[in-house]
Amino acid sequence: MNADKESVTVRIAGEEHTIRSSADAEYTKRCARYVDQRIHDIKKQVGLIEGHKAAILAALSITDEFFQAKDDLKRKGVDVASSVDALAQELEGAVSPG
Repeated sequence: MNADKESVTVRIAGEEHTIRSSADAEYTKRCARYVDQRIHDIKKQVGLIEGHKAAILAALSITDEFFQAKDDLKRKGVDVASSVDALAQELEGAVSPG
C-alpha cells in the first residue's frame, strides 16, 4: 500500500467516481469492479430497482460474504491478525540486514 494518496476514476453502476486512496490504483479498480458486478447481479435478479437500493443490497451482500469468510476462518482456527503479524515479522527478518 502506498503512503501517498492517489486519485483513481472508476465506474460503478454506470456512474464515474473519483476515489482517493493510498491503495494501489489497480487494487482500487478491482474493488470497484467487484462492487459494480454485485450491483449488476442484484439488478438482474430483482429487476427494476432504484440505484441506491441496489447499492444497499450489494453492500449487505458483500458484508455477508465477508462475515461468512471471517467466521469460516475462525471455525478453522485461523487467527488472521496473528497470521499476518507473523508473516510480516518473518518478511522483515528476511529483508533486514544482519
